[in-house]
Order: sequence, then C-alpha cells, then structure tokens
Amino acid sequence: MRGLTSAVSALALAGCESLALTGARFDASEISADPSLLVATTRKPVNGARAEPWFGPERSRLSIARAQLTSPSDGRFSLSSVGLADWRIDRIDPQAGGALAQATGGRDVLIYIHGFNQTFETSALDAARLADGIRFHGTTMLFSWPSRAHLFDYGYDRDSAMWSRDALQTVLDGLIASPATGRIHIVAHSIGTMLAMEALRQFYARAGDAGAARIGAVVFASPDIDMDVFASSVEHIGPLARKITVITATNDRALAVSQWIAGGMTRVGAAEKSRLKQLGLRVIDASDGAWGIINHDLFLSNGQIRQVIRRVIDDPSGA
Repeated sequence: MRGLTSAVSALALAGCESLALTGARFDASEISADPSLLVATTRKPVNGARAEPWFGPERSRLSIARAQLTSPSDGRFSLSSVGLADWRIDRIDPQAGGALAQATGGRDVLIYIHGFNQTFETSALDAARLADGIRFHGTTMLFSWPSRAHLFDYGYDRDSAMWSRDALQTVLDGLIASPATGRIHIVAHSIGTMLAMEALRQFYARAGDAGAARIGAVVFASPDIDMDVFASSVEHIGPLARKITVITATNDRALAVSQWIAGGMTRVGAAEKSRLKQLGLRVIDASDGAWGIINHDLFLSNGQIRQVIRRVIDDPSGA
C-alpha cells in the first residue's frame, strides 16, 4: 500500500494550508443536510417513475428529476448506529429541463456517472455514498444511462453509454448556461468514463476554453476505455486534460475480463502508471491497496481513494 499512501500524502501536503483555513466546510456533506440528488437520465421511466424501480434499462429521451432520499443517519436511534442502515430513495420528483442551472443554487456541482451492470437505484445510492463519503459541499447530480444490470449484457451497456453522450453534453451545456453555477466536477466509473470522455470531447469542441474553465476536477475511476482511444481523445480536449485524475489498479479483475472481451486491448484503468503519465495526467495507482476479489469499485470502498477524490475536487489544478 506504500505507493497509494505516498500519493495521498503528497496530495494532502500540497494543500494542507487551504484545508486548514477551510476545514469547517468538510465537517459534513451537503447531501447529509439535504438528502436529495439531481438526476439526469436517458433511461425510460417505469410507471411514470412513481415507485421503485423508477427508471428501467430501456433507452429514452433525457429526463431531469430530483430524487428525495433518506440518509442512514436519520433518527437518533436508527439502525445506522450499528451499521445496518443505508441510503434509500423515497420518491422521484420530475423537474423542468430548463430549470437545471437554477436547481444548483449557484453552488459547485458533482456529477456522478456510473459504470457497467447498474440499476438506477444502485447508481443513485452510489452517488449519495460518494458525495457523503468525500464530504462534498454543493449539489450532487447523478447521470444515469440505460444499463440492463446483467453480467452478460456488456455489449448493450457499452452501446447505451455511448448513445448517451449527446445527452450528457446537453446537461453540461445547461449547467454552464447560468454564470451563477459554480464549478462542475465529474466522477465517472468504469464504462461511464468512456461516456464522460466522449461528452467532454464534444463539449470542448463546442464551448472551447471558456467552457473548460467552468469544469473543476475530472476523476476517472477504473476507466474501462481502450488505451489508444483514450490517448487520442486526450489530445482533443485542450486544458481539460490537465484536470483529469485517473485511478488505476493493475489487479482490477473486472477490467481483465473487459480486456479479454476487447481482444486483449489494454484498458486505461489497468494500464501501467508510466503510460498514463506520458499523457500529462495525474495518476493514482491503487494496486497495492486493492485487497478485494474484484478491485473495481475502490472509489467507494477505499477510504484513501476517497481522500484523493476529495483533495482534487478542492484543488483541481493540483497546485
């Protein structure tokens, strides 16, 4: 774990003064005080999204909604005190798409983009866990694309993610339409990183450096992207490339399977750190700290990785 520990320490020391000056802002997450998520999804609503499963695996036009949640800490004598409670969705409230920028309340926005084999509910609860785990202060948004949530539907999931890139660009355009919206941070996982990269490439082609200035940190966790495709995209996103932090693990078993499916082509999340550093990216190699069977969700399960995400969101420039 020495490599991961050193990386976390270096990031923390680089900004220890700013953290000391603003430490109060990390005492609690915004989502713990206001348990809700903005939702942008290209999934088809199920029965008007009035009850679980809310949104299904079929593809549909972009929908904007707000998910009202119950947090694990609700109630002094709740089961959360003994680790038996978790976040849950209480209801989904549709929102007008044009009100997207106003819904952020002028604060920073954290967009979470899920990966392969995820239902709408699991992706929403992961977004809540992520925002709470890094003590994010701002508006948390889930971008959920149509996944069949089955191990053997990798092809459908990958194509659905790519199909959703125009919708994600629409979301980014809607957020920056208001000058009052703060920085837009993106954390994408697995196949979701491929969707995020494609949308950012389109976004930069349209919005240029002015649009890129509105983007804060971009974190790609266990990216399931072909290495050559990724390297080509990095060359076409201008200053956005300097905002990317890649979390890798060479012992990520899920990416090993993905690489096999892709005919042996290296996936970014399992690439050697030196190859990614050559692209000018910040890289956190979590191989030494990955002790699980799969090692594909370290951004949620590993406390040190959450520290990295929290640090780069606070200081996307890495200064």
